[in-house]
Amino acid sequence: MRRVEQITDDSGAAYAQFQRAAMLEDQVRERTRDLERALDLLNDSNARLAEANRATEAARQNLANAIETIQEGFALFDAQDVLVMCNSRFGMHMLDLRDHLRPGLRFGDYIDRVSRSRFLELPPGETAEDWAIARRKRHQDRHVIFNVRMVWDRWVQVSEHRTVDGGTVILQTDVTEIIRLERLERGKLLDDQARVIRATLDHISQGVCIFDAEARLVGWNQRLGQLLVIPMARFRMGVSFDAILDRYRPDLVFGEGMTEARLGDWVAGKGDRGAIRFELRRGPDMIMDVFAQAMPDGGFVMSVTDVTAERAAIEALSRANETLEARVMDRTLELEDALAHAERANASRSRFVAAASHDLLQPLSAAKLFISSVGDEDVPPGARAALDKAQNALLSVEGILGDLLDISKLESGRVAVSVGPVRLDRLLAQLNDEFGAIAAAKGLRLRVVPSRLTVTSDPAYLRRILQNLIGNAIRYTDRGRVLVGVRRRGGMCRIEVRDTGPGIPEDEQDNIFKEFHRLNARASASEGMGLGLAIVERACALLGHPLGLTSQIGVGTCFMVQVPLSDAVASSVDVQRPSPAPRPAARPSMENRIVFLVENDGDLRRAMGLLLEKWGVSVLDAASGEEALALIDELGILPDCFIVDHNLGDGMDGLRFLAVMRERHGDVAARIMTADRRGEVRAACAEAGIGVMMKPLEPRALEAFVAGLPAAG
Repeated sequence: MRRVEQITDDSGAAYAQFQRAAMLEDQVRERTRDLERALDLLNDSNARLAEANRATEAARQNLANAIETIQEGFALFDAQDVLVMCNSRFGMHMLDLRDHLRPGLRFGDYIDRVSRSRFLELPPGETAEDWAIARRKRHQDRHVIFNVRMVWDRWVQVSEHRTVDGGTVILQTDVTEIIRLERLERGKLLDDQARVIRATLDHISQGVCIFDAEARLVGWNQRLGQLLVIPMARFRMGVSFDAILDRYRPDLVFGEGMTEARLGDWVAGKGDRGAIRFELRRGPDMIMDVFAQAMPDGGFVMSVTDVTAERAAIEALSRANETLEARVMDRTLELEDALAHAERANASRSRFVAAASHDLLQPLSAAKLFISSVGDEDVPPGARAALDKAQNALLSVEGILGDLLDISKLESGRVAVSVGPVRLDRLLAQLNDEFGAIAAAKGLRLRVVPSRLTVTSDPAYLRRILQNLIGNAIRYTDRGRVLVGVRRRGGMCRIEVRDTGPGIPEDEQDNIFKEFHRLNARASASEGMGLGLAIVERACALLGHPLGLTSQIGVGTCFMVQVPLSDAVASSVDVQRPSPAPRPAARPSMENRIVFLVENDGDLRRAMGLLLEKWGVSVLDAASGEEALALIDELGILPDCFIVDHNLGDGMDGLRFLAVMRERHGDVAARIMTADRRGEVRAACAEAGIGVMMKPLEPRALEAFVAGLPAAG
């Protein structure tokens, strides 16, 4: 510094050198401190590393001590199948392998040395190479456990498992004592099973014998000797099947399908050796069932069962069955006779109902016509009221007879239906006209909702179904209304008849469809005989129309009939209206007309004559067709029209009479009267071109026919 101070340097170079020297000294001093810190860190790291090494070695030693203390042999191979460590028990019972079990040993070399070890007992027929290949295949699994047999009857269980990093842990456990104990227990169990089997064989009712693959006797039970009457002393181990068969051949007879030669072939194992069964007879009274089946070792088992009682029972059962069949046949014939008798009785009943109804309709028609022939003039009011009541009573009787005829036809099962398209608008309009006045007279509101649908059904029976449902609803409804409507459901429509009546209890909803069953006991016979719903049910079943019912007590009832829709044009069919045309306001003159009545019932003929004469008509009458023909020939007069009964007794019927008249005099105006509602009669009249008037006759229908004739001239 003195030199610097003493040196005069105008440029200042000396001072700059001084500054650099000072800076260098500072940098050296800083680097020295950094180096000292680094040395401190290095010393600390070395100290920790040494500590970690000591801990690792301690842990390794602890692990070695731990695996050394376990009872099983332990070895650890890394992911490259190189031995990392093992304990002293690993490779137990293989003294020639101990010196080679060092870290670094590869797994393949370990397997090769084990397979060639003189302490390993290989399975019969297996070489060391085969064992090594199978062991390497097992090593490919993640977990495997198997037993290895050593010499001197020692066993080691090997358990091999994969670690997370791909290494392998192998545990070896000495299981010699366990396997020896299992053998001992298995032997005891087999001995116990043998005793159980022996006890079982001695207590079963079958005789059993067991033969080995050489057909030598190796087992039997006491029952076999009892069945074959062979002393047990005669049985001995090793006796051949043929020897037993030869000794007792005279006492044994084979059943059908089995011969001694065939049994010998089966015992010798020739051909298909499936199970066989055959009968064996000993003496005249004993029958045995023999069943033989082969065993896997080539031997066979035979069981012998005494079936003498079963065969006797079968024979007795067969005889009883024959007797029973004969009794069943006799009873069947009796039932057939009873069924035929019932069918004849049912047919007779149907014919009786039809005939009785026909016979009743004749005087009923006469009574109605007699009452109609009584004019309003010169009749006291009291007498007129009595006549009206008589007329109503006759209408009730007519309705009951119609129901009886309908139910009789439906029960007979020989009803002919004519199914076709039916327009509901026409049908519902007619029902509205028919029942509107009846409902109004009772103080009820009848509403029929119109519908333009066309359905497929029989028009007459569909009308009859709806008539009965609507009439029934009006009859049993005291106040409120009756609603008739149609609901469309896909290809079907549902016709509903709803009322606000008292409702039908659930337990009575099946009974109301029975004949002569009336839910409301106050209904009198004049209101029906309880046949309406029975007719509805049978007619719906005949047509295949489902019938439904819902009801709520105190609210009302709804009857539903499902009818299929028709694809036909709505105007293709028209429902004929059976109700008579209304009486015209002014009756046309029928004077000077001549009507010929041909009726074998005298009362009906006189009643019709009185009514026609009241209208100013001249009447000719006859009791038979032959009498009518003779009268026309005698008088030489051809009447304006003929009203002829279809059933005229033993002579010609009405159609035959009119055919003769047309042959002689050409086309004549005529009507056929009949109480026969069969379709065949209507078809015959339609084919002949002759109209039909059903009995009991309606005076208005008779009047309309006579009044519609051409004026007499």
